[in-house]
Amino acid sequence: MNTTRLEALAHEDASLHALAERLLALAEAGLPAMYLPDAENFVFTRAGVVSPDGTRSLEPRGTSTRYAAITALGARFLPEDRQRALFGGRSAAEFTGILVERLPGVVNLGDAALIAWAAAETGHPKLSDALDRVAALDVPGRPQYTVEAAWVLSALTAARAVQDVEDRLAVARGRLLAARVGDSPLFPHATAAGLVPGYRSHVACFADQTYPLQALARLHASGEDPEALAAADACAARICELQGDGGQWWWHYDAREGGVVEGYPVYSVHQHAMAPTALFDLAEAGGTDFGAAIRRGLRWMTDVPELADPTGNPREPMIREDFGVTWRKVYRGDPGKAVRAARGLTTRVAPRARLAPLDRIFRPGAVDRECRPYEFGWMLFAWLGGPRR
Repeated sequence: MNTTRLEALAHEDASLHALAERLLALAEAGLPAMYLPDAENFVFTRAGVVSPDGTRSLEPRGTSTRYAAITALGARFLPEDRQRALFGGRSAAEFTGILVERLPGVVNLGDAALIAWAAAETGHPKLSDALDRVAALDVPGRPQYTVEAAWVLSALTAARAVQDVEDRLAVARGRLLAARVGDSPLFPHATAAGLVPGYRSHVACFADQTYPLQALARLHASGEDPEALAAADACAARICELQGDGGQWWWHYDAREGGVVEGYPVYSVHQHAMAPTALFDLAEAGGTDFGAAIRRGLRWMTDVPELADPTGNPREPMIREDFGVTWRKVYRGDPGKAVRAARGLTTRVAPRARLAPLDRIFRPGAVDRECRPYEFGWMLFAWLGGPRR
């Protein structure tokens, strides 16, 4: 009998299985507070604020169509009655229908691609209209951000079983594979020149790796594509090789030669959701099983070396059931993101430069006390999704 991702984790490490169950329960408890019934949308973030008397609370800020679509993608794996608790009484499929109806007003390619992906996964009858909106925003020959190009490929891959998208799929696939620099296994921040200033065009983030490798793995799973699988596998192998001793998934990479430019911030969503999502999809598509790296990354959520006091105990937890959130990230707290800027500029001409004194001056010990809906959406996707389910 096939096993779910959670069952496999229980077999590998009972304590981490308990942690994953704890986080999933937190996602279901926290998402309703992120939903805005009047707007039929999700907040952009819930940010920690402190009152004059020192009381801490969370303040909802903004709205995000992108985060709403990601939440729908993840929540669809829950039993329907539990989906309805997250979307003001609607199922994930019904909520996706609201997003599809709003597509004519969506002007961001990534947002449209995520909605189309959700429409494909939930069997929405207007999937073709959603894909047409993606095509209208994806102007041929125009450079796109790598993350959004990856979401286009994931959407088309999800749709190919019910729509004739093969020509568009081939273009999206080719664009993503061609974006890589030379023999580097990593992906840049944009698919071509024009979107990123030249002085930092070599800098790519963690999301620029996980979303393409996930899209290419899912592409191979939907129909044999060894080249796509090999590219996904090579990218995954490199980021896993670079993973921190404490399980950290680092933030900025040199897309030209595959090294780390700057490790911080370390984001909770990378640890508990985005890395597991991509690496699970890769293994289940027939690629390498990086389960040990997934488990190391997940453990960081409770064993955060950046926040440990001299006795090894955490000064502050990243998981906050009392607020219904996981805190967003651990970072250096350097003014104007000085370390990131300095390393980005320096590695442009000296790829292996580390500027070690910056690590001593700006130690990573600050906590960003906010939480966004997509963090929980991808968490549900990571641990409840997958073909084995």
